Amino acid sequence: MAEVKKLGFGLMRLPKQGDWYDVDQIKKMVDYFMGKGFTFFDTAYVYDGGKSEMVAKEVLVDRYPRESFQIASKLPIWVCKDASDMQKVLDTSLERAGVSYFDYYLLHSLTGGERIDLLDKFGAWDFIQKAKEEGKIRNWSFSFHDKADVLDEILTKHPGAAYVQLQINYADWEDDGVQARKNYEVAKKHGVPVVIMEPVKGGSLAALTPNVQKIFKDADPDASFASWAIRFCASLDNVFTVLSGMSTFEQLKDNVDFMSNLKPLTADEYKVIDRAVEELKKADTIPCTKCGYCVEACPLDIATPSIFAAMNFERQYGHLDGAKRQYGFINADRRADKCVECGACEGVCPQHIKVRDLLKQAAERLG
Repeated sequence: MAEVKKLGFGLMRLPKQGDWYDVDQIKKMVDYFMGKGFTFFDTAYVYDGGKSEMVAKEVLVDRYPRESFQIASKLPIWVCKDASDMQKVLDTSLERAGVSYFDYYLLHSLTGGERIDLLDKFGAWDFIQKAKEEGKIRNWSFSFHDKADVLDEILTKHPGAAYVQLQINYADWEDDGVQARKNYEVAKKHGVPVVIMEPVKGGSLAALTPNVQKIFKDADPDASFASWAIRFCASLDNVFTVLSGMSTFEQLKDNVDFMSNLKPLTADEYKVIDRAVEELKKADTIPCTKCGYCVEACPLDIATPSIFAAMNFERQYGHLDGAKRQYGFINADRRADKCVECGACEGVCPQHIKVRDLLKQAAERLG
């Protein structure tokens, strides 16, 4: 694989301007990122309904030589009705992004059970290998959201992945649901490099409770909260790169600047993070990462990540009026009271959140 710096640009949470993106700001972000020698970009067929791949063409592909960067996209097997749809999805992604090949192409968001069965039914593993042989992709991989024993089974049955993309951050490191550490150790056992997603847990590790903020500020007043989270991930061995979904130029500049001269965490800094994790455990927040899969699956387009963000505001800061104000910004047609409890959201949630129960609570408390 190409030599890649330890920070990758995740194109899922880009700044918006009306119905499209803030293209001028994103170009500035891309230019600063590339100018500092960082070259890895990550998108997906389903990100923002396909707009993420399209804006990648506008801000990156059309402006830089193809061999000067690496771009990854993903095949969501759940949108395929039959095996022939896999080719349609790949071709659509290539056309949207304006490239003749992807450096990395992933089977998206693997979990055990029905999704693995669907991959096998449609011959997805053979499909991505064939796409590599045809030159439409340079390397194949997969992203993963399940337990370590499932990952172990997949890597045993399907060797050859360029990397496995895992959700890892210091808050989830020992979490029994996410199993970040256990999954990381399985990948390492198989000798498969890791690309880390959600290092800042959807931004929540950059917007911490005052008590947790104090722990980090007492240890290093000048370091951003995001820097602690990303350095935790980048300090692990067997890591190919750490993806950060940066939403502003200021976020990107902060990440690029401290990652340009990466200093692995010291023993004392790990102790600081341990204290922060203990404090985080005291707040009963919803572990939503704002990935948006629930919205993609929802027949009524319920704005679940925004609803959970409002709920978490009250849980973290004890401020009900502020939470209600956030909830009020959500379009009335997309609020929690519109949920019909079909359960489609829970079937695709990587965090295994009981979405329907929480939406009922939101409708009662914030509506």
